Amino acid sequence: MPTLYESLGGEAAVNAAVDIFYRKMLSDDRVAGFFDTVDMDKQAAKQKAFLTMVFGGPANYSGKDMRAAHSHLVARGLDDRHVDIVIEHLGGTLAELGVAPDLIAQVAALANSVRDDVLSRAKGGAATGT
Repeated sequence: MPTLYESLGGEAAVNAAVDIFYRKMLSDDRVAGFFDTVDMDKQAAKQKAFLTMVFGGPANYSGKDMRAAHSHLVARGLDDRHVDIVIEHLGGTLAELGVAPDLIAQVAALANSVRDDVLSRAKGGAATGT
């Protein structure tokens, strides 16, 4: 059985998806402000390594866990609405790349599975909009 990473198309697909995803995020006024002081080249590289790992590819990610990586954003107002936007743009990116709906659903489920960690709350926190 292929991993999600392999099913999505491996390294080339993850790289393309991250690049398109961040273009969408940076052009969306609802979330772009969270990236004002971010080195986007470094951010994209970290995201590519992270997604590769969580999708079942090579585990070369050595960054922070979800709570630590996003705590400063939670302090700036990151909430469920913003996580929904991230998942929306991630799904739209994958659809744009021709990824099958069932695989997009798997990616969305993975993203939702870390929602509470991203938002620094206990598991099963506030209701979500998705």
